[in-house]
Amino acid sequence: QLQLVESGGGLVEPGGSLRLTCAASGSGLANLAVGWFRQVPGREREAVGCISSDPGAYAYADLAKGRFTISRDSAKTTVYLHMNNLKPEDTAVYYCAAGYGCYSDLRAQDYRAWGQGTQVTVSS
Repeated sequence: QLQLVESGGGLVEPGGSLRLTCAASGSGLANLAVGWFRQVPGREREAVGCISSDPGAYAYADLAKGRFTISRDSAKTTVYLHMNNLKPEDTAVYYCAAGYGCYSDLRAQDYRAWGQGTQVTVSS
């Protein structure tokens, strides 16, 4: 069973940057799309963006455009979420998820395996 682990979260000041990492056990993420989502307790989960298994295919939610970038390493074992110009409203638990496609509507139900999440707190 595919298991995903996120890392890289932490406390950062407004305007700062973080890079989150999503790593997978077993066969890794070579043939899977990976999405990033976030959730604040008491609020609905939000989509951040996704990257397909094929090079060059991405989708981003409006909240991420211009500030967040998703990439994957050449071995396709790890996916990254690069976050710049972070704002206090970006504070949330961030999750990565693996599925069979990266679609522009960024639906959570398209992803079949989820990590446990990593906390990102943006505060001065």
